[in-house]
Amino acid sequence: MFTGAGAGLADAKPPKRYKSEFTRKGLHTQPWFLNSFLDLKDDLGAATAAGKRFAIMWELAGCPYCRETHLVNFAKPEISAYIQENYDFLQLDMFGSREVVDFDGKKMSERALAKRHKIRFSPTIQFFAETLEGDTLKNGKKVFEVARIPGYFRPRHFLAMFQFVRDKAYKTGDYRSYLKAKRKKRSG
Repeated sequence: MFTGAGAGLADAKPPKRYKSEFTRKGLHTQPWFLNSFLDLKDDLGAATAAGKRFAIMWELAGCPYCRETHLVNFAKPEISAYIQENYDFLQLDMFGSREVVDFDGKKMSERALAKRHKIRFSPTIQFFAETLEGDTLKNGKKVFEVARIPGYFRPRHFLAMFQFVRDKAYKTGDYRSYLKAKRKKRSG
């Protein structure tokens, strides 16, 4: 009987593979995504009232980077738990036809809203200020969209962007400076 290193490996079960769910339109989805009436002003207000931030993830059916975001980033419990705890997270389809009410009350299709918000890549995640008045940055500029992930970010940087927004670090500096400060804090 073999009892050396690797004994019992034949009996070991492979780790359970993470699977995401799909919407009727073929988008990957998560059970914790916001179930919304697609009135963005109301969604923002509800998130703020719950002590959370509001973010929109724009996707396309068949997008390989959207798939990667779901099967790699959201598969990591520390990422999905952080987002669920700190964000109301809405998924929209870049070419979708559902009617959405933008923050200013204007009704349009998801496709028209994507164009209005200058969404050019999938996935794109938009992060918003806590109120419609926006946030004031270090340079005194007022902004409503406080950060954006334009495309796929690897898990560590993906989570760091959510932390950057939650910490309101955009008010005093940029994302790269935030990452540099985090790295310095960990090493020192």
